[in-house]
Parts: sequence; structure tokens; C-alpha cells
Amino acid sequence: MINVGIVGFGYWGPNVARNFHTTPGARVVAVSDADDRSLARAAQSYPGVRMVKDFRELLTAPDVDVVAIVTPVSSHFEIAHMALSNGKHIFIEKPFTASTSQAEQLIELADRKKLKIMVDHTFLFTGAVKKIKELIDDGTLGDLYYFDSIRVNLGLFQKDVNVVWDLAPHDLSIMDHLLRLEPSAVMATGVAHFQNQLEDVAYITIYFPGNVIAHLNVNWLSPVKIRTTLIGGQKKMLVWNDLVSDEKIRVYDKGVEGLDCLGTDSKEKAYGLRLSYRSGDMWAPRVNQVEALQGETAYFIDCINNNITPKNDGSAGLRVVRILEAIKKSLAKGGALVRLN
Repeated sequence: MINVGIVGFGYWGPNVARNFHTTPGARVVAVSDADDRSLARAAQSYPGVRMVKDFRELLTAPDVDVVAIVTPVSSHFEIAHMALSNGKHIFIEKPFTASTSQAEQLIELADRKKLKIMVDHTFLFTGAVKKIKELIDDGTLGDLYYFDSIRVNLGLFQKDVNVVWDLAPHDLSIMDHLLRLEPSAVMATGVAHFQNQLEDVAYITIYFPGNVIAHLNVNWLSPVKIRTTLIGGQKKMLVWNDLVSDEKIRVYDKGVEGLDCLGTDSKEKAYGLRLSYRSGDMWAPRVNQVEALQGETAYFIDCINNNITPKNDGSAGLRVVRILEAIKKSLAKGGALVRLN
């Protein structure tokens, strides 16, 4: 049995606690939160589980094997470093850390202590992302052209991070998982309308080798909630709408193909290429409707028991933080191109 301690019982913490508590082979033995009302709520939900205000008690407790860190990103490094130093595996909210330097230190510490890090990139465990991964890996989409994501809604404004660090880690982790490409450069623009230097609207462009490009739109000031991703490939293109219950993914047999211009038409020769448009069928593959976080917590317990490196390990978290840092630099320079290698 793997014993889990939860640090942070605010917005997302109750979901993490519930899923670890119901995962076979795991149980929640302690919860920590500095807020009395949150701690009282946890005590009501988990009678018999130890409640502590000071998270340090939980990090040094001999009966805790895993520490789930569900706190603001500014506190991640301190709590994670202390947990790893005391021999605990860590499950940590996104984004992994506030800097690449912090991420690298935690990865090195975990490797030295032979402990596991799992960054909570929940979307990787949704039926939709698993299906899209299948369609890319089996060649259904062909060579990829672009990844285009819109994640907008009204609020919730965060006090410690801008809209990029709040919403974009979802899309960056999905993009990293699906494309498996190292980005070469980033360009981002954004503005802050209410909080000093905390952008609430941002547009991000990410460049990859091989002419692959990604664009992310994140926004706390949208009148409507949109969660849509488009992925364009040479053979097929797909649209993922995460807000609908049916046909979350639609695959389109549409595309554009270039034909060598061997004709005598002067205009065609001038362009050097003729284009052929393909407009075929649309189909909606079946997507398993499962609670992603339940699958993620079960996977982490399996990784610990069988010494498996999680796909969303510290290195995956580091790749996301590295892009976030580049976006931050580009925003500070008014949208300048920032190279990543």
C-alpha cells in the first residue's frame, strides 16, 4: 500500500485527494493546508485521516510515501525539494516549477535519491488526447503541419501568475506529448488590463524544425468558454472540441497538395506550382470517457511499484517550463523572437 500525503486542499486539491484515495493500492493518510476552512472541509471528507496545518510535518512523516503538492507554483520548489530530501516521491501540480533552474535541481535530486516525479499534466490521460496520439503515431494524419489551440474563458484571474503560466501549461504539455519535437523558437505578445504586469490575454507562436508551427491563444477576458485544438497533417486534419460530449474529435479528409507545374500557362509557371484541394469525408472516432485524473493517479502508483519512468516526469515538466520562460522573455521584449537552442 502506497501512503499519500496531500499538501494543499484548495481548488484542485480535493480532486487529487479523492482520486488517490480511491486508487487501488493507495490511500490518503494526511492532508495539510494553512487555511482552517480548507482543513475543516478535508476533515469532513476524510474522517480518520490526519490533518496538519504545517506542511513540514507531513514531509517528514515516516508513514508518507508520496507527497502530492497542490499549491501555487511559487511554493513548488521549496515543498518538492524538502519532500524529495526526505525520501518521498512527488506528484506536483502544473507548471512544475517557476524556473528551469529549479526544475533541473529537483530532477537531479530525484535521480540521486531514486525517487519518482510526476507532473500533473492531466490532459495526457484524457480519452481525447490518447486517441489523437494514436492517430498521429499510426500515420493517419501524415506529416504534421501545425498545432493550433484556443483556451479562453472569463477569469479566473490568478494573483501570482499571468494567463500564460495559468492556462498555457495544459496546451504546452499536450503539444509536447503529441508532437515529440524540440521547439526552436518562441514569439509571444500579450497585455495586462487589470493587474500590473500580469497579462490576461496572450498569443503565442512556437516554431519547430521541419516547418512545423504551433499557435496558442490563452485569454481570461473571453465572453465565452472555448477549448478547441486543430491539428493539420499532410493526410488528414482534425478538430478537438473538449466542451462537447459527443464527437469530441472530428477527423477530416481534407487537405492541399502541390502539383508540379509542367504546363505552358505563364501564370502557373510564374507561381511554379499548382495546388490541388482535397475535400473528402469526416469521421468521429470513438473516445473513451474516463476521469483523466483517476487514470493518472493509478498510473503513478504503478510507476512507483514497478519502477517505471512516468511519461509526464520531471523532464516533461522541465520542457514545458523552458517554453514558459521563453514566452516570458518574448512578452517582456514586446513579442521578440526568442530562440530555444
